Amino acid sequence: MKKIAIIGCVLILAACQQPTPADTGETDLAVIQGIYDAFAVGDVEFVVAAMAADIIWNEAENFPYADGNPYVGSQAIVEGVFGRIVADWDYWELDLQDNLQDDNRIAFFGRYNAKHKESGKTISAQFVHVWEVVDGKAASFQQYADTAQVLAAMQTEATE
Repeated sequence: MKKIAIIGCVLILAACQQPTPADTGETDLAVIQGIYDAFAVGDVEFVVAAMAADIIWNEAENFPYADGNPYVGSQAIVEGVFGRIVADWDYWELDLQDNLQDDNRIAFFGRYNAKHKESGKTISAQFVHVWEVVDGKAASFQQYADTAQVLAAMQTEATE
């Protein structure tokens, strides 16, 4: 009888060892931080692997790449956002400054530092990215950004 009671206690303790919301939150934060780290070194394969198959991605209203909103799935994001950034900008860097987390939603605050290929203009534009992580994968993304600064940098001067 003592063996059964001990086994029962062990099973109860094991059940109590399930990840707590804080543990899950730290993992969710690591998923998104991993995406940023991979993006910084051009590892698009890692970025795509960290996304849910049906991720929903929204660029900020009036952002140059918002014309495809919502992008659904990594292929749509790679072609409609990442590919266009590479085509339009000499460099596109993210300066992450802070983050906030509430359960499986994480907001990152920072600046885009970039140089437009055609106009030669640079930006240092504020952004907020709001991510949702489900089952260890990025499931949604919403961008808020200084669209006016980005659009102004993309305009070239007309020559006569």
